[in-house]
Amino acid sequence: MIQRKSSAEASAVAVANQGIVWWVQLIVILGALLTAAGAVIALIHPAMLASPRDEINGAVHIFAGYFAARNLGLAGALLALLAIRAKRALGQLLAVVGFIQIIDTPIDCFEGRWPVVPGVFILGIVFLIAAAKLCGHPSWRRGAWTE
Repeated sequence: MIQRKSSAEASAVAVANQGIVWWVQLIVILGALLTAAGAVIALIHPAMLASPRDEINGAVHIFAGYFAARNLGLAGALLALLAIRAKRALGQLLAVVGFIQIIDTPIDCFEGRWPVVPGVFILGIVFLIAAAKLCGHPSWRRGAWTE
């Protein structure tokens, strides 16, 4: 007996059988470079991540180390998944990193880091768009995570 696939299943299969489009590859590479750059800044000169009036002490250096580890891990994973063409995993990681950026946006607003707010927000949205392209569904839909 032949089973018919729903249109959502058929589109997910079609997306899975295609390569990674050039603009998604560009987003992954640029996003990974920006994420890694934030890590390097945190390690080398954490004062750039704070306001000029903030004291840079031992606690700030510890937090900067955790921030750098998070960012380097995410950037490395993005590039590794792109290199092995793991579309589903790359799409899901892009969604996670995109959500992190979206969550960072109001925190940056609350803390008065106005110059970075547009960039952080746009990066988050672009990551979510790329994730939707790779997964065949927007990140807020169940199909992006379960198919």
